[in-house]
Amino acid sequence: MRRLFARTLGLLPLAALLLGPAAHAQSTLDDDRVGLAAGLFDAEEAIWNLRKISSTPPAEDFVGVTNSDLAFKGDYAIQGNYNGVMIWDLSDPARPELVTEYLCPASQSDVSVYGDLLFVSGEGFGGRLDCGTQGVDTQVSADRLRGIRIFDISDIRSPEYVANVQTCRGSHTHSVLKDPNDDENVYIYVSGSAPVRPAEELPGCASGTPDENPESAMFRIEVIQVPLDNPQAAAIVNSPRIFEGLTAPEEHGPAPADIRAMEEAKARGAYTIVIGGNEQLVPDRYVQMLLAQMVEARGGEGAPTAADSTMLREQMQSIAEERFGISAEPSEGREEGPGPNQCHDITLYPEIGLAGGACEGYGLLLDISDPVRPTRITAVADSNFSYWHSATFNNDGTKVLFTDEWGGGGQPKCRADDPKEWGANAIFSIDDGELDFESYYKLPAAQTATENCVAHNGSLIPVPGRDIMVQSWYQGGISIFDWTDPQNPVEIAYHDRGPIDAEQFQMGGSWSVYWYNGMIVSSEIARGLDVFELVPSEHLTQNEIDAANTVEFAYLNAQGQPKYDWPPSFALVRAYVDQLERTGRHSAGDIATARQMLASAEAASGAQRRQILTELADGVAAQTSGPDAAKMEMAENALRALAAAS
Repeated sequence: MRRLFARTLGLLPLAALLLGPAAHAQSTLDDDRVGLAAGLFDAEEAIWNLRKISSTPPAEDFVGVTNSDLAFKGDYAIQGNYNGVMIWDLSDPARPELVTEYLCPASQSDVSVYGDLLFVSGEGFGGRLDCGTQGVDTQVSADRLRGIRIFDISDIRSPEYVANVQTCRGSHTHSVLKDPNDDENVYIYVSGSAPVRPAEELPGCASGTPDENPESAMFRIEVIQVPLDNPQAAAIVNSPRIFEGLTAPEEHGPAPADIRAMEEAKARGAYTIVIGGNEQLVPDRYVQMLLAQMVEARGGEGAPTAADSTMLREQMQSIAEERFGISAEPSEGREEGPGPNQCHDITLYPEIGLAGGACEGYGLLLDISDPVRPTRITAVADSNFSYWHSATFNNDGTKVLFTDEWGGGGQPKCRADDPKEWGANAIFSIDDGELDFESYYKLPAAQTATENCVAHNGSLIPVPGRDIMVQSWYQGGISIFDWTDPQNPVEIAYHDRGPIDAEQFQMGGSWSVYWYNGMIVSSEIARGLDVFELVPSEHLTQNEIDAANTVEFAYLNAQGQPKYDWPPSFALVRAYVDQLERTGRHSAGDIATARQMLASAEAASGAQRRQILTELADGVAAQTSGPDAAKMEMAENALRALAAAS
């Protein structure tokens, strides 16, 4: 009973329907990842079709503080942390060397690089312009940093803080856009999710809806232009309102485990309120604060009485509605409200002129051909999605995958009976500017109630001719899956640890995991940095791995998605031959002949090599029809490119 809205009017977080039948539950219990023993640095591990090269704990000043996103430059991995930035030398991935510890608190320290510049997001209220660790304890402060920090990393072992750009809602995440037609600037798209700053702290900041206040900092993103030869002149050049016309999404109810937890909590006397037709628990700390206020208001002393508790229980709903403007009525029972007022993350793919905006209750397809003025092409909303979090395109830009961070990343949403459509990925094909839903993919192994687990950050792996992605799932570990067939995504590798604590929830797991120059690097929230490499399996051959590893970048920001281009190589051609064999539609004799000719060509050189490769290419060209026509054409083109390079 899934409802999909492919339109320009739509939905907001926590979207979906009532619980479906048991067949929709996430229930794979017969898996090596189920039942792993707990521990911080000594948890039991499960790994399949991967090799772990190293696991390295964080530096002392960063232990116990959330590790966040990753960016890469040369041999270095730049790891964000709520306390600042760590820079690792991965020239020997078996022994990562921490070369820089830059202490500069400000959640969530989302990181990106371009050239000799490092960009770091700051959104928390305690971030300081001077990178001080004392925080900011006043509502309005000239010392507060909420926006983008800019560092010169020409000496990457000694970053220099050179500029910042303050924004009204801070920067939860950001994405760096290098326009192929502009070599003088880079552009930063900023997504801020915090409350609007007081105008007294940052002039020009105002709240409200755009119809109430055209200058409102809500319902927009920020575009920052950074002159490469003068980053100190970086400034906001546009605040496009890409959400215009979107309306609030439908919402799904709680999962079976959440219903049980609610009933158990109520039986213990917990306080609840109703928001949008859904009953929710009131945090204990808030209850205790209100009870203390009631005792003080009646001039009493000591602990709250039973009468105080009874009165608060009766008044809790009205207090919540008055203080926070919530409504108990379900969305269909009240006037349709506005849609999202922010994006969580925007993935920019400049080579195809498109971006995927994961914007709370919607997935947006954006035209970024003019980097200063992005425009919305279309929007989709899905009643099974709770919080559109991030996006990844396939390499040719014909598909896009959106993630759903149901529960906000801090809750267990991969339990055995959690619906598989919730907290998952949604795969869409892109057809003439429209997004057409294809299928969902969710981590197939059930996780425990003490493990935060939901879809999070990942990237493509450049296996030629296939759409393969590695993705983090917090304490669900990392999962590698093939979505070449968008209606049938299949897991092909994984790594997972047991929970940090088996008895009580503790935040941890893989925040983000990306492929970079032959390595798979994961930022582990509590445990540090993990480095992996692919190994051959029934799902992936050594030739495919070798071909992927011919793709090398000088830098990588996963949210500034690069296009993968494969240099001519024998590994590339052999990868296509392996894929043709995997289809089962080609005779063993034809496959063996192709491999023998490739071996002969590799052993030869000059004109003889070109002759063999050209002869094989001509033979392939004669067969470019039928269901494997596209793959045969890829093989032919790879052969001719290799011949030309010989």
